[in-house]
Formats: sequence, structure tokens, C-alpha cells
Amino acid sequence: MIKVIDYGLGNIHAFLNVYKRIGIPAARASIAADLDGATHVILPGVGSFDHAMTLFNASGFREALERRISRQDIRLLGVCVGMQMLAEKSEEGILPGLGWIGGTVKKFESGNSGSSLRLPHMGWNDVASEGENPLFAGLHGSARFYFLHSYFFDAAKPESVLATSDYGCTFDCAVGNGAVYGVQFHPEKSHHWGQAFLTNFARV
Repeated sequence: MIKVIDYGLGNIHAFLNVYKRIGIPAARASIAADLDGATHVILPGVGSFDHAMTLFNASGFREALERRISRQDIRLLGVCVGMQMLAEKSEEGILPGLGWIGGTVKKFESGNSGSSLRLPHMGWNDVASEGENPLFAGLHGSARFYFLHSYFFDAAKPESVLATSDYGCTFDCAVGNGAVYGVQFHPEKSHHWGQAFLTNFARV
């Protein structure tokens, strides 16, 4: 069973609608006890880093997820700000991140030698997957996903990078560490490519 965490941020219905359309069981998790029976969890997020971390830390989900992740009996996917929360810290705020995947969230200007880019980065971009990760099965070479962000995840270790994209520079748009994954793009808004990606996640 897939559970989509509702801690006050993110379009929960969009994920649930995709999974309903493809016939994969999914439900909202409003409190930590709702994670019982979950095999896969989606952590969505929109807005600012510190606001998301504040809400999530107060939700009761963090401790429950850390226990499940340490036992490797659950798979977690962070999406957009939900991905950025997986890092150790962000240039957008002062609160520490979850630290479940080594890295720092940076603003595009700081990663582009001072070049001027229109922010936020909004629209469709090609995504190049690294290696044969099952999250991108059937999506090699032609996958395009929808992005809306001004900050990007800079992974601490090359082996954590699952896919990259380009916006003035090449940036990490999908990362992973054990049972934890994160994507900067919005699979729930990415039509058939996003549907295929969310199907792959359910099968990991």
C-alpha cells in the first residue's frame, strides 16, 4: 500500500488520482499511525524549506518514518520540496534538513557562476537517468518531466545521483540512498511519463 503524507503541504489528491487511474492502491496519511501497513510512502512539498521542515517536524511523521527507514521495510519518495527536505541543509533557510541523503540545497545563481536565469525554473525538461535504476525503467532517452523550483539538490556523493537535468547548469534532479529517493520534478503533473515513474516507484 502506498501512503501519501499530508502534513499540510503538497497536492495529495494529484498523487491519489494518478494511482487510482492506474489501479494501484494508495491512500492519504494524516497522522503517523496511518503509516501502518504502508510499503511505500510519498513525501510531497511546496513552498519554502523552513516552513516545510517546521510543519513536518511537528507532524509526528519524522520519528515514525526514521524507524521504518532504518529497518529498510519501507520505500520513501520525496517530491519537489519533499526532495529538498531529504538533504542536510538548504541555502533557502536556517533549519537543518532530514539528512537522509547527503547533500545541500542550493539556489540556481550560486550554482551557475553568477549567470542570470529566470526564476523559478518552470516548465518541461528532459531528464537523463544514470545507470539502470528501476525508478526510470522504460524512461530512458525520451522522458520529460514538469519542474517548478528555484533551488536544486546538490548531492554529496556521485553514487547518490539517479538522474540529472539542465537549467543553465546540469543539476541533480533525482537522488537516492538505500530505501530513500527524491525527485525535483513533479511526476503527478507529468502526464504519461509521470504515470510511468509513479508506477515504477510502486514496484520498487
